[in-house]
Amino acid sequence: MNPIINLSDLLTLRQKQNLILIDARSGPNAKENYEKEHLAGALWVDLENELSEKTGDAAQGGRHPLPTVQNFAKLLGRLGITPKSHIIVYDDKNGANPAARFWWMLRAIGHQKIQVIDGGYQAAINAGFPTSVVNESSNPTSDYPAGSWLLPIADIDEVAQVAQAEDAVVIDVRESGRYLGQFEPIDLIAGHIPGAINIPFSTNLNEDGTFRSSAELKAKYTEALANIDSDKIIVHCGSGVTACHTLLAMAQGGIEIPKLYVGSWSEWSRNDRPIATDSK
Repeated sequence: MNPIINLSDLLTLRQKQNLILIDARSGPNAKENYEKEHLAGALWVDLENELSEKTGDAAQGGRHPLPTVQNFAKLLGRLGITPKSHIIVYDDKNGANPAARFWWMLRAIGHQKIQVIDGGYQAAINAGFPTSVVNESSNPTSDYPAGSWLLPIADIDEVAQVAQAEDAVVIDVRESGRYLGQFEPIDLIAGHIPGAINIPFSTNLNEDGTFRSSAELKAKYTEALANIDSDKIIVHCGSGVTACHTLLAMAQGGIEIPKLYVGSWSEWSRNDRPIATDSK
C-alpha cells in the first residue's frame, strides 16, 4: 500500500468498511477549525496533547516528544482503530506536520494500512470530498495491541556521533534560512547541527503542494544518500514532526525508513551542543 493516497483513490475508498478518516490539523485554532468544517466522517486528533507527551522542558526530548506506546495505544482504541483498520489522515500543510507524524507513529507500531492524503485538506475539498460541521463520534474499542516503537529512533548522543561520521548522514529538513542561522521563528537559537546536511521538506513537493512522483522521490534521495545504509541515516527538523514528512516521502519512493531524531533542533539547541551556521 502506498503511504500517500491520491484524490481519485480517496474518493473511491470513501465508503470502504474499516476505513477511518483522521483530521490532524494543528495550530492554536485547530479544534475550532475542525468544528467549523472538516472532511465528512473525520475524527480529530491533537498534535500537542495526543501525538505528543510533553515534559515541560524542551531540553529533554524537544517540543513534541513522543507519547508512550501505551498511551498511544489507548488513543487508537478511543478512535476505534484496530489492526484491521484502513486509516487515512490529512492536515492543511500538505502532510508536512501532524499527518505525517501520525502516519509515522502508526507505522512505528507495525500498522501498515495508513495513508496520507496527497495535497491535504484543501485538495480533498477541491476534488469534491464532502465536508461536515458535525462533531463526529468514534466507535471506541480496546487498546491497540502494541508494545514498543518498531521504527528506529536516534537520541541526541547518537546524532552527535553520526553527524561527524564519514559513512553516515544527518538530514535537517527545515527551510534553508533556519539551517543557515539566518532566522529562527520558534526555537531559542538559530543554526544547525554541525555536519548535518540540509534537504528542506518542501523539496518533496510539487508547486501545487502534492508530492513529487515516487520515481522522482526515489531518485532524489538515492542520490542524496549515496548508498549510505539506512541505519546510519538520521532525519530531524525542529521538533520531530516535520521530519516525518521526509520519512513519508522516502517511503513513497521505496526507500527504507531511516532513524528519526524526535528531539530535533528544539532539544539540540537547548543542551549546550555545538551549533553551525555555514553550509554544512
